[in-house]
Amino acid sequence: MMRRTAFTTPMHLRLVRHRLLVFAGALLAPVLSAAETAVNKDVRLNRVIERTEKNEPVFGVFSANVSVRTGAAIGSSSIDFVIIDLEHSPYDVTRLEGYLLGMIDKRQIAQKGNLQPNVVPIVRVPSAGREQLLFVIKQVLDLGAFGVLVPHIDTAEDAVAAVRAVRYPQRRGAPDFKPEGLRGVGYGWPARYWGLTGAEYGERADVWPLDPKGELLLWLMIETKASIDNIEAIARTPGVSGLFVGPSDLAFSMGLPFNDPEVEAAIEKVARVAKAAGVRCGTLTGGASVTRRREQGFQFLAVGSDASASASVQEARRANAELRKKASPKR
Repeated sequence: MMRRTAFTTPMHLRLVRHRLLVFAGALLAPVLSAAETAVNKDVRLNRVIERTEKNEPVFGVFSANVSVRTGAAIGSSSIDFVIIDLEHSPYDVTRLEGYLLGMIDKRQIAQKGNLQPNVVPIVRVPSAGREQLLFVIKQVLDLGAFGVLVPHIDTAEDAVAAVRAVRYPQRRGAPDFKPEGLRGVGYGWPARYWGLTGAEYGERADVWPLDPKGELLLWLMIETKASIDNIEAIARTPGVSGLFVGPSDLAFSMGLPFNDPEVEAAIEKVARVAKAAGVRCGTLTGGASVTRRREQGFQFLAVGSDASASASVQEARRANAELRKKASPKR
């Protein structure tokens, strides 16, 4: 009878097979990683930027219920962006972290075949332009947000401070070196959230359109009489992605009711100045006012909250469809 040696036992064969698989995996991992990187390298991760570059309107909502389940519901909705409100909600970055993680939809990623989320998370920070921005913006971006909305930007100096807080320091000789970035480097977690390596995140985590390949949006809220007075200088600040009119605060600051013609004139002025400066603009509006705001030149519109997202968004989309129908040439 033939004696089975230690070298031919099933256990030994299983061990050899396991080691071969591990070795093959080690060899293939860089190849697969490179292939995955190649697939996503040219994909615009920020869908709002992608649509904005095509001059398409984008619609979103404000979200004050900062929870994991709300993030999941918003992330699977039909909107383009969500403004997670930490100005009028508790500034709790652990809740924000859960919200952002809840927005990840693995099935959606598999179906699309790339890392671009359908709904872009933008965080409204609690600090106004005249206050300390560095640490709150750093903490928000380090959790993986694709942009920030900064309230109460009253001057060009406020605008520059916001830009510098969002940006990493740039390399010497970079054509977009200024405004010089002040954001501290700690990109392990946001890189993981975006699905990139640390080096890739460092290259792409910059403000658009100052950096044409940047994936971060910086929207500045125009909501005081001072901001209207200084709107030309604010709009010309390099690194600003968009101006966002806050109609309620603006009316309060001007000492007027919401529907006063002077308030409306100020809103229209922001749209005119933004267009002249080549900067996009947006605002908060009801679905019934979408057509008027779009005709004025507003490109990104927040049309509701997480308490009434579906009805407001659908109404806004219908209004926009009617506007496009009117604009299309008749055959």
